[in-house]
This record gives sequence, structure tokens and C-alpha cells, in this order.
Amino acid sequence: MNEQHDHFIASATDPAAQQAAEGSRNPLLAALGDRVRTLRAQRGLTRKAVAAAADVSERHLANLEYGTGNASILVLQQVAGALQCSLAELLGDFTTRSPEWLLIRDVLEHRTEDELRRARIALHGLFNAGASDPARHRRIALVGLRGAGKSTLGPLLARELGLPFIELSRAIEVLAGCSVREIHDLCGTAAYRRYERRALDEAVQAHGAVVIATPGGIVSDPATFNELLAHCTTVWLQASPEEHMGRVVAQGDTRPMAASREAMDDLRRILDGRAAFYSKADLTVDTSGHTPQESLVQLCTGVRKAMALHAGHETDEGGTLIP
Repeated sequence: MNEQHDHFIASATDPAAQQAAEGSRNPLLAALGDRVRTLRAQRGLTRKAVAAAADVSERHLANLEYGTGNASILVLQQVAGALQCSLAELLGDFTTRSPEWLLIRDVLEHRTEDELRRARIALHGLFNAGASDPARHRRIALVGLRGAGKSTLGPLLARELGLPFIELSRAIEVLAGCSVREIHDLCGTAAYRRYERRALDEAVQAHGAVVIATPGGIVSDPATFNELLAHCTTVWLQASPEEHMGRVVAQGDTRPMAASREAMDDLRRILDGRAAFYSKADLTVDTSGHTPQESLVQLCTGVRKAMALHAGHETDEGGTLIP
């Protein structure tokens, strides 16, 4: 065991040593470690899974994430591949590819989140014939981590609205001819993302009005998430990490945290990493501490108001249309 790792173990158990280690970390390595953790959380991957995909030891990856490992460029390239991103993105600056990127970055730098959102919508319209989807308000897409209630509330919402319901994960399995787990195991994450995008495109093309329950990781692919935001009214079903975990375990499904000894920590990191993307949804419904029926009432009220707003109607406080 090397001296650096001994120091890391000591700092993990001694608060004074931990504070000293934090203060002595190289700023560049510390920033790189933060970036790796953020990308891993956004993709919903455990450290063990990334280490295996990158063909590096879990200890080596842990040192990299804590800013105590002086990784070579080849190791960083392997980690970038495991995270399905470019080496430039891993290092934190992919906007240096061309003069146009630099000029665009200068225009957008220091803008507020609301200004950036308006810019994204304008750019999407510019490169998609400038027309918004007139059926967007009639397609309702539920987003959020597994255990938030998408599969439970989705069919109930569809029944209340008189719309068809699509579980996008099932549509992906039909397209691939195998389970989601088999797609990942046999073909890899990139292939799964292609099936995911195709399934969404087919759902949008086939239905002018529908309720769609999306996989929790759909926000991991910006192109697919952009399409979802452009063609559907999105609702983030939010819940506390404890409720997410409790509901998934109650269903007898612990796949998201398989082989992990720090399940709740991993879950919190995934939620933290994706929350900024989920928050781009048009509506948010917090299902924590609520029964499915209580959550359904909130969901129906919010969705009906959103649909009426786009259609030019008014609703009362319960979401009922006012003639």
C-alpha cells in the first residue's frame, strides 16, 4: 500500500488529518476529482461500475475522485470512455473546439439560468425549422429517479385524462428484443442510449396525446432530453432519497445499487447529479410522504392547468376547466 493511500485512509478516520488533506490537495487534481464524481453521478453509475468499465482499480478511481491520485493521461482517457464522454469534457472545458464555440461561449458566459434556458429554446427552434410542437402540451412525460412513482402514477394519470400510457423502458425492450439489463450487458450503454432515443422518437411520432413514463437516466443524454423537453410537457416526480430507496426495495428490485455497500450515499449522489436536469421540467410534484392517490390529485391538477394554459383556457384551483 503506497504512502499516498495510507494518508488517504488516515484522513478518512481522523478529522484533523482529513482537514489537513483537504487543504493540501492540488487544486487541479481536486477540480478533476469533483468533475469525475459529478459525471459519474449524472450517469447513475457506482464507483465500482466505472472502475470496471475503465479497467482501473476501484482504489485508483477513489484516489482520483478525492484529488489524491496523480493519474496519467491514458488513465483519464479510459475513465472518460467509461463515462461516455470526451476527454475534454472530463477535464471540464469542451468549448474550445473551434472559434465559433469560443464566441458562443463568450456570449453565454455569466448568463442566468433563465437566460440560458431561453437561449437553448431559441437555438432548438432555429435548428428545427423555427416551429414549436403544437402537440407538446398534450404529451405528458414523467421524469425522475426510479421509485418516484412514475410507473404507478403514469397509468392512473392516463386514465384520468383519457390518454394512452407508454412505459418507455418497455418500448425500449420491444425494440431491442431483450431486457434493459441485457442491452447494457451485451451491447453497452451507448447502444442503450440509441434504443432510448429511437423509442422516444417513435412514441412522439405515433401519439399526439399520451402519458409517458421515462427511464430515470434519460437526462444523461442531452440530445434525447432536449427532444423530450421539445415535444412533451414534462413533470418531475420528486421524492426523498429514503423514499426512493424504500419503494424500489419494496418492489423487490435492488438493481440500481447492486454490489454497493454505500447504497444510500450512491443514491444521494445520483439524485444530486441529476437534480439540475430534472428541474428543467415544466412541473414538479413531490410525492414524499404522500399516498399514490394524494400524489395523483396533485399531478392531475398541475397537468390539467398546464394543458389548459397552452390551449388558452382557464381552470379553477382543482384544475377543472372554466367555461
